[in-house]
Amino acid sequence: MGSEVSACGDMYSFGILMLEMLTGRRPTDHAFEDGQNLHNFVAISFPANLKKILDPHLLSRDAEVEMEDGNLENLIPAAKECLVSLFRIGLMCSMESPKERLNIEDVCIELSIIRKAFLAGAQTCN
Repeated sequence: MGSEVSACGDMYSFGILMLEMLTGRRPTDHAFEDGQNLHNFVAISFPANLKKILDPHLLSRDAEVEMEDGNLENLIPAAKECLVSLFRIGLMCSMESPKERLNIEDVCIELSIIRKAFLAGAQTCN
């Protein structure tokens, strides 16, 4: 990326920030050497193996215990769907080609849908 500010560059940064928050890893992590980067790290695990890369601090203590068997299926279905959707947004925003990235309007719509789904799922579990 150059030093010019652009909407596409902002979307890339937003996507990387989302992936950082979801994984707890920084793009400068020592694990990302030899051509590996945060986007590729997540893409390799998406969607089947997200449990391996998800930051455990994002889960409640009960969810952490349930995940010890290595299965995201034990999470509340709404929470699992929301996590998959958030990872997908992070990946789509951090695509190498600016033309392949989501635009801000689509991201706002997706985040609103995720929020509503998560809150609806949380209410049914109380």
